Amino acid sequence: MMPAIADAFARYPDATRDELLSLRSLILDTAAGMPGVGALEETLKWGQVSYLTSQSGSGTTIRIDHDKLSGRPALYVNCKTDLVSRYRTLYPDAFDYQGDRAVVLSAGADADALRHVVALALTYHAAKKTGGRP
Repeated sequence: MMPAIADAFARYPDATRDELLSLRSLILDTAAGMPGVGALEETLKWGQVSYLTSQSGSGTTIRIDHDKLSGRPALYVNCKTDLVSRYRTLYPDAFDYQGDRAVVLSAGADADALRHVVALALTYHAAKKTGGRP
């Protein structure tokens, strides 16, 4: 982990940091198991830890942070995508949603649903090129 990323995680209270580090692991593990995604670039965007499919260009940027209203961990995607709308359709009760940009997690969130949400973001551009198939 780059020092700037470590510093970003260090600014959170312990419980929040642990949740975000678990989310980080889930994102990295999901990407590693998906052919065509390639290595992720971990960086900061708007002060949030972000994951880009720079190598393959297969997906949209995923950012993680705590939701300012609830204090819970959240996964953010580009609001110009249709991803959050798709997530709501697929998982109406699994997560809370914030507009067209965020999935807000709660304790005990469905890990399989969360992996699928991440996978859809990591293959967003590739799926658009193939008519919806990642």
